[in-house]
Amino acid sequence: MRRTAARLSLLVAVLAAGLLAAGCGSSITSSIGGLPSRTATVSGRPSVTAQPPTHAVTTAAPAAPATGSAAPGASSGTGLIWLWVLLGVVVLAGLIVLIARSGRRRRSAAAAGWRSRLIDAYAKGSALHDAMSVAESPGGLASADAAARWADIQRRADDLAQTLYALREQVPPDSADRARIDDTLASLQAARSAMDAERARGGAGYEQADVVRSRLASFESSLRALGAPGRE
Repeated sequence: MRRTAARLSLLVAVLAAGLLAAGCGSSITSSIGGLPSRTATVSGRPSVTAQPPTHAVTTAAPAAPATGSAAPGASSGTGLIWLWVLLGVVVLAGLIVLIARSGRRRRSAAAAGWRSRLIDAYAKGSALHDAMSVAESPGGLASADAAARWADIQRRADDLAQTLYALREQVPPDSADRARIDDTLASLQAARSAMDAERARGGAGYEQADVVRSRLASFESSLRALGAPGRE
């Protein structure tokens, strides 16, 4: 952005200097053209050194001034003005191109940054899903570190939920990304609730285990949709 601003400032300065120079040049040319001829003034003064005889005085008719001739610098001044007008058009076109390119670069950078944040959320969710799956493996509920694993899962789930809520606030309500984020949040909460119910007193059983596996499958599917490439 700083390089683009510097280029725009330089082009504008060049254009302004050119227009100022053209205006000053045309003014100087007009002023020079309006000055009276020194030679004509000197030649028009009466001579005091020679006194012609009174009987042979012959008066010559003054030469008519040329009316069709233009000032020598008029055509060059006009051409200079048109040259700077053309330069101004070229500079303006360059400014438009630079602004358009800068806008495209900003949009590309914003899209890349958004894509990176979604990938980070997908990576967090995938790691959490793996930890949940390990905790639900046979014998996982009765293992010595079952409580520590569940506490770690809860911590990771809270972190992922905060990440998803933050991403959710950055997109319009009717966007496809917003729908994918909402689906991931819902499937995460459903999987947590099912696993929490399974760990409650009397909650462990084949039926509840099937519910947990189904919820984990939905969570995994929503994560894949969130991190899938080629989204609009």
